[in-house]
Formats: sequence, structure tokens, C-alpha cells
Amino acid sequence: MWNKLSPYDFGDNLFHLIDKEWMLITAKNPETGKCNTMTASWGGCGILWNKPVAFLFIRPQRYTMEFVNANDTLTLSFFHEAYRDALRLCGSVSGRDCDKIAKAGLHTEELETENALGFQEAKYTFVCRKLYQDVLKESAFLDPSLLANYKAGDYHNVFICEIEEILEKA
Repeated sequence: MWNKLSPYDFGDNLFHLIDKEWMLITAKNPETGKCNTMTASWGGCGILWNKPVAFLFIRPQRYTMEFVNANDTLTLSFFHEAYRDALRLCGSVSGRDCDKIAKAGLHTEELETENALGFQEAKYTFVCRKLYQDVLKESAFLDPSLLANYKAGDYHNVFICEIEEILEKA
């Protein structure tokens, strides 16, 4: 059972949640019904275009990228510390090679928003609608030391998504 929160009423520390507890970025392909998820610890939330937004980063080779590109909606899910190993697995194994959600012992569930998936085990799920996508460009980096994160030239795609609702486990 979920309680719906306005993004303006969310009281947890997002810096801690994203950086220290991590999140799962999850999307479903509406045509195939398949989904994939990935662990992320880069991103943030704020206000842009007079909307509550989340911004997240996905490398182009990540399998989850295919699912995010196929859907206007994605979710960001946050878990209690007891799920650390599950999140670690979802960040180290590709969904191309196995059913990593099942392997991690997690269970997806359909949410009220069409084509949005959450996890039964999550403490929070942010339901997001994509607003903007671009690729980070080498020429735009003002601090050249950050390019060390891109030795393979696989610059992240940045997504800005409207947070349509936040679900909190009741």
C-alpha cells in the first residue's frame, strides 16, 4: 500500500538518498511489456520550468537506456539499507544477460500511472515524466579533471523529468 506525497511535502534528505542509499531507475517498454532497472547514485532534484524535477544520468551502453527511450515515464525507487545487496547486484549485472530483478529478490508492481513500475520492497517511488534529454559534451566541461570519468568517451545522457508524484510505502 502506498501513500501519495506531493514533491513539495517530501521530507527526506535527497542528497543522502541518492548518494549514500542509491536508487533504481526503472522503465518499461510499453510495446513489449518488458522492463529493466539500473542502480544510480548520480542525480538530483529541484525546480525547473516551474515544475518539480529530477535529473538523472545514464550511460549510452546501459541496457536500461533502451527502456527509458521507449517510454515517456520512468520511476526512481529508494530502498532501506537491508536491500543494499540487491541494489549492488542491479548495478553490476546487465538485464541483457539475466533477469536481474528476480536475481536481486525484488518484485515489480504496476502503478496507477500508465506504464510505470515500482517495487514492492521500495520505501519511496518517484513517478517521473521525461521532459528533456541531451548528451553531455566534452566541450562543455569547464573543469577538465571531470573528463577522467569518461576515458571511454561514453558520455552520459542527461534526463530532466517532472516528478508527477512520490509514493511512500504505508
